Amino acid sequence: MGLGILDGLTVIDLTQNVAGPYCSQILGDLGATVVKIERPDGGDDTRAWMPPSVGLHSSTYLALNRNKASICIDIDTAEGRRIVSELTETADIFVHSMKPGSAERRGLGWEELRSINPKLVYCAISAFGSVGPLRGLPGYDPLLQAFTGVMSTTGNEGEDPVRVGVSLIDMGTGMWASIGILGSLLARSTSGVGANVEASLLDTGVGWMSVFVSNFGASGEIPKKLGSAMAMTAPYELFPAADGTVFIAAGNDRLFARVCVGLSAPALSSDPRFKTNPDRVRNRLDLRAELSALVRAKPAKEIVALLRSAGAPCSELNSVAEMLAHEQVQAVEIVRPLPVSDHHVVALPVKVDGLRGSQFNQPPELGADTNAVLGKLGYDDQQLAAFRAAGVIA
Repeated sequence: MGLGILDGLTVIDLTQNVAGPYCSQILGDLGATVVKIERPDGGDDTRAWMPPSVGLHSSTYLALNRNKASICIDIDTAEGRRIVSELTETADIFVHSMKPGSAERRGLGWEELRSINPKLVYCAISAFGSVGPLRGLPGYDPLLQAFTGVMSTTGNEGEDPVRVGVSLIDMGTGMWASIGILGSLLARSTSGVGANVEASLLDTGVGWMSVFVSNFGASGEIPKKLGSAMAMTAPYELFPAADGTVFIAAGNDRLFARVCVGLSAPALSSDPRFKTNPDRVRNRLDLRAELSALVRAKPAKEIVALLRSAGAPCSELNSVAEMLAHEQVQAVEIVRPLPVSDHHVVALPVKVDGLRGSQFNQPPELGADTNAVLGKLGYDDQQLAAFRAAGVIA
């Protein structure tokens, strides 16, 4: 079953790649009916993002498109645009990821669609936003990691910056878009009118830099790359163990004392170099050397067990395989199988009343639902065949 929060609501989804599909998948996981509109000539770009794949399906596409129906409409045709407008007349949410101005040129902008459906919650997802000199440019997650400075803070000092491996800007934008949509739906429940929601990769990237921006404003210093460490507190980084790696996080003096107890070195917490967090930050290199010598002497699992028994926050560094096999991850049941393929994907990372959404409809084949969805609008087989022959649908 799904969480059911958005049962009865319909989403018209003209997005592709990662940010938009992640947004609409969140809405689908919450119970909305999501109608994904795709190009007849291949559909969502992520369908071709392989290897890796599961059979003929891109695993990236499978990760972002469950609980949706797929219809193929060429919105560059007048009939295609008319059909999309017709679908929107009775929809609750319309979300697209076209470049600013593209939807408007096709008659699918906010002003046009709210004139036919005043209750519509409209959401536009773009790279750089709808204003400014770069508003019309395309963008991808690593491009915006570079532009917003995220990449400048990632990696080790003296080495080239590196991309954060997770598509945190894309997926974060999908989250912000869904939050804006949900808030607008809540407001609509009392006002009776829809809203125009905007989300962009730029806003998300700058948003993730909030602490760095604040620290720069306070110090005037450009943030340095610190590898796994954090500039404001120590120890807060990875340490090599005898057979692996352990992350130790001591966000305050009390926790640092627990780290020292766990590593059988309680005197370190009263060392003048390390007595307070500002002391430890100033003497980061000395602290790292002292702790590294202690951690390196034992296997990672033993270090983690000792630290946890002392109440010190820590974790072994897991691979994806190790994370999936861990009993804690299995206990929370966030990784679930899709039907048919038995391919496992990550569920919505939230519970409501102790329940996690478990409605996992297989991501749709390209255009699998075109006839069924348009049939509900009243188009008969003869009309659908004519549209298909003219290239309007597929």
